[in-house]
Amino acid sequence: MSEPTPLASKAVPIEEKIRTRTLKAGIIGLGYVGLPLAVEFAKAGIEIIGIDIDSQKVAQILRAESYIQDVSSGDIEKLLGRAKLSATTDFSVIRSLDTVNICVPTPLGKSKDPDISYIVSVAGEIKKYLHEGMLVILESTTYPGTTEEVILPMLEETGLKVGKDFFLAFSPERIDPANPVYNTRNIPKVVGGVTQKCTELAKAFYRLAIEKVHTVSSPRTAEMVKLLENTFRIVNIGLVNELCLMSEKLGVDIWEVIGAAATKPFGFMPFYPGPGLGGHCIPVDPHYLAWKARIHGFDPRFIDLASTVNREMPEFVVRKAQAILNERQKALNGSKVLILGVTYKRNINDIRESPALEVIELLEKDGASVSYADPFVPELILHEKLYQSISLDSSEFDRKDFDIAILLTDHDGFNFEAVLTRVPVLLDTRNACRSVARYREKIVRI
Repeated sequence: MSEPTPLASKAVPIEEKIRTRTLKAGIIGLGYVGLPLAVEFAKAGIEIIGIDIDSQKVAQILRAESYIQDVSSGDIEKLLGRAKLSATTDFSVIRSLDTVNICVPTPLGKSKDPDISYIVSVAGEIKKYLHEGMLVILESTTYPGTTEEVILPMLEETGLKVGKDFFLAFSPERIDPANPVYNTRNIPKVVGGVTQKCTELAKAFYRLAIEKVHTVSSPRTAEMVKLLENTFRIVNIGLVNELCLMSEKLGVDIWEVIGAAATKPFGFMPFYPGPGLGGHCIPVDPHYLAWKARIHGFDPRFIDLASTVNREMPEFVVRKAQAILNERQKALNGSKVLILGVTYKRNINDIRESPALEVIELLEKDGASVSYADPFVPELILHEKLYQSISLDSSEFDRKDFDIAILLTDHDGFNFEAVLTRVPVLLDTRNACRSVARYREKIVRI
C-alpha cells in the first residue's frame, strides 16, 4: 500500500516560499505549453511535478525522452538528475503542492462551440486536494469569464475563500513552437488575478522563471488579451487572403503588392496569404470569443467573415492546381500530385488543424493520386489511409513521375531547386521559391 502524499506545509506563507524559491509547483498538462513551462521553472531551480493523464508522456519524461520539439531530452535528463523535475499520472500529489498551473487543451466542439471539459475535469481534481495557501493559475485559452464563472465556484465549494485561503489567477499561454527568438522564458507573461493579492502572488511566481510579467485588472481581462491577439491575426490573415482571391480576378500579383506596401515605415503591418489556417490557436481561439459574444447578444461579424474567407483557401488551392493542370492539357482526375509540407507551420512536426490535410482530402476526392514529403512527419493517417513521406533526396523520389507539386509548408530543409528539376510545375502557396530564378517559368504562386 502506497504512502499517502504529504500535505504541503502551511506553516510557511506562499509569499515566503516564492521569495526563497522553496515552493513545490505542479504543471497539469504536459503538452506544447505545459512541458516547456515545467522545464523553464525547473531550470530556475523550482521543484516541479508534471501531471498528465497520458501515461506514455509521463513514461517518456521519466526516461528523459522529449516529445516536444522545443524541449531537449538532455535538459530533461539534467533536471531529473537534479530532482527538479518529475512526472506522474497521480493527481493526489496536488495536496503536496504550493502552486498548480493548468495547461490542458481547449478544443472546439463539432458546432464550433467551446469545449472546456478538460478544464472542468482538472478543476475537479484540484478541488479534491485544495488546501490553504495554494495558488492556482489557469493558462489554457478560453472565453472571458471562465476563471471566475467556472473554476472559482468549484474551488470555493471546499469552504475555502479566494484571496484569503487560496489564490486564483489566469495567465494566457503564448507559446510559439520552433520560434528561434521567442520562447517560454522571454515572451512576456500577462497575469490577472481574482483579487489583488492573487495577481501579486501569480506575478511573483512567474518572475521566478519568466523575464517580464505584465499584470491586468482581472482574469476576464487576461482571458480577453489572448483572444484579441489571435483574433487580430485571423482577421488580418482573412483580409489578405480575400485580397489574394481578389487579385487572382484582377490579374494582380498579391505578393508584389504586399512587398511594396511593406516599405511604408508606419501604419502598415504585412500579413501574407496562404493555403489556410492551422495550429491549435488561430483557427480555434477566435471562436471562443465569438461564442461568448453571441451569449451576450453581440454579433461578431469580423470574426465570422474572416473565418469564412480562411476556410475557403484549401478549396482555392485545389482549384488553382486544377487550372494549372488544365493549361497543360491535363485533368486533375488521374494526375499525380506531390504535396510539400503537411504541418501547419514551417520547421515543426505539428499537424493540428493543418490546411494540408483538407487539401489532400479535396485532391483525392477529385481523383488525384497524392503523395507527400515532409521531414517532420514520417507518416500520416487520413480517414484510415496510411501515407508515408517521400524523401526528396532518395531514388524513390527520382523514380516518381509527378504532374504537379504543391508547396503548402515551407520547411527550411526543402531543396526547391532539386524538386523543380523533377516536376513540370510547382504551385507555391508561401512565396518560398522566389529566389529560384533558374526555374522561374515552372513556378506559379497563389
